[in-house]
Amino acid sequence: MKYYLELKLLPEEDICINFLWSKVFQQIHLGLVEMQDDRKQVPIGVSFPEYVVGERYSVLGGECRLFAHDEAMLARFNAAKWLDRLSDYLHCTSIRPVPEKLKGYAIYQRQQPKTSKERLARRYTVRHNVSYDEALLRYNGMTHKSITTPFIRLKSLSSVKKFCLWIRKTIISKPSGGTYSSYGLSNKATVPEF
Repeated sequence: MKYYLELKLLPEEDICINFLWSKVFQQIHLGLVEMQDDRKQVPIGVSFPEYVVGERYSVLGGECRLFAHDEAMLARFNAAKWLDRLSDYLHCTSIRPVPEKLKGYAIYQRQQPKTSKERLARRYTVRHNVSYDEALLRYNGMTHKSITTPFIRLKSLSSVKKFCLWIRKTIISKPSGGTYSSYGLSNKATVPEF
């Protein structure tokens, strides 16, 4: 990844950062969907430079970077088109070369935790055409666990349901290539950290 652009959220007293992330990332996702190849892969990855992991909770911070191998790919993404209606709430830089001095590399990937037996039972009911009570029995021994991974709440445009996009960061010593999902996330492709 040789080029990037940076988005900085500008929350206000009456608009929280989580609400802004929902709106901004929904637009980023829509732009990346338009860039998918026939395997539904995207050549643009995202990072969150202010990402912090804590014992009780973690945060994405207020910045996001979009990376590509060449300047033309980020220009093709056309951040101004997708984020124009949110311009009062974020600052978008021009496309810049990635600095030569890096802290390292990271993988930002989607995490899909098993959060509660009730949610899993509802999902099982829909997928396997069984009653909710029957599905709940499958997860009877499961205990509720807290998830400390930060997330962005999004709305599926196909099902109109809201969901949490949990984003896990893993520090990696060497870069690895690959493509990204329509969320700019990957299980193996890295992005530079600086």
